[in-house]
Amino acid sequence: MKNLFTITLIILFVSFFQINAIAQEKHGSTLNLGVGIGGYGGYYKYANSTLPVININYEFDVAKDFTLAPFVSFSTYAKDYYRDNNNTYYTYRETIIPIGVKGTYYFDDIFQANKKWDFYLAGSVGFAVVNTRWADGYEGDKNYYRKGNPLFLDLHIGTEYHFNNKVGAFLDLSTGVSTIGLAIH
Repeated sequence: MKNLFTITLIILFVSFFQINAIAQEKHGSTLNLGVGIGGYGGYYKYANSTLPVININYEFDVAKDFTLAPFVSFSTYAKDYYRDNNNTYYTYRETIIPIGVKGTYYFDDIFQANKKWDFYLAGSVGFAVVNTRWADGYEGDKNYYRKGNPLFLDLHIGTEYHFNNKVGAFLDLSTGVSTIGLAIH
């Protein structure tokens, strides 16, 4: 009888802490490394093209189910132009480095998601550092491609699958830069 009581107490104790651990899941302390594409909106109005992007951010917990993640992205674009009047090719290159912060709200509790999955909505705000270069000798309008506003606001929807408690894979669809990548917890 004493063993049955002890076993029952242990099962209740473990169940309580296991349920509590799921309800109090932490999403922060996560390094996210992603690659993706950016389109015609946001800070990509500069190049007027869809561009490959590298993105890195670090999430930290702010409140239950809410994180903030400072981020930096990198993208570059080049195009060659031909000038008839002097029979010459010129290269235009633009490097875009968005810097900002992403606020994320996780809906795992509301969706009663399995602990291997995270579902979220987010918004990011920041500014784009843009470096524009024309080849030596170009005499045309060097401000022709300066179209974008350096300030931006993007919306995100995404999910992460946890392979284990240290590594996961994520998909982040956005109005600015959509990425897939690796999450390191």
